[in-house]
Amino acid sequence: MKTKNTPTPAVFLDRDGTVCEEVGYLSDIKNLHLIPTAAKAIGIINQAGWKTIIVSNQSGIARGYMTAAEVDQVNHKLLHLLQQEDVRIDGVYYCPHHPQGLPPFNISCHCRKPAAGMLQQAAREHHLALDRSIIIGDKVTDVETGQQLSIPGILVRTGFGEGEINKYRQQWQQAPDYIASDILDAVHWWFNGSLQKRDSNEGKK
Repeated sequence: MKTKNTPTPAVFLDRDGTVCEEVGYLSDIKNLHLIPTAAKAIGIINQAGWKTIIVSNQSGIARGYMTAAEVDQVNHKLLHLLQQEDVRIDGVYYCPHHPQGLPPFNISCHCRKPAAGMLQQAAREHHLALDRSIIIGDKVTDVETGQQLSIPGILVRTGFGEGEINKYRQQWQQAPDYIASDILDAVHWWFNGSLQKRDSNEGKK
């Protein structure tokens, strides 16, 4: 039985190519467009009582292609667009670093995916059950982030996803738990079968 102090599982979502269209270093809100099925998918997560957290690498800041203020503007606009669809994002985290970037962002950090720092920070700040969460994204690094925490990682074909599949499918170090056509397919796969199967297996232990 869930109580007020029980940690809540989360669906961690990559941003570009998963929730919104991939346009390459998105710095202008005029170029922000939702993936057509994103709002419906996020609504399903909301209705399930899970937290919805965006975790995004934004190395364009370190590379000098955009500022943190521009990334914040894009994130604010994204939240507004989703609110207009009556769905909720509970938290947004991004990493501005890249080892070959410009100072002061040219560091090896613990937040740039596939490191799990953003997910761990979100877990602390939102009282999340990390071990019961999942991650969805359009890059192998998103799946690898999940593997860092031993949680399911789903790769979507939108954004860079199709190219990532073609590049890595013959040499997965560990394959995605599921390859989805888009974020809605990913959410349906999880909440319409895989979650129940996991909970059923845990109940038998």
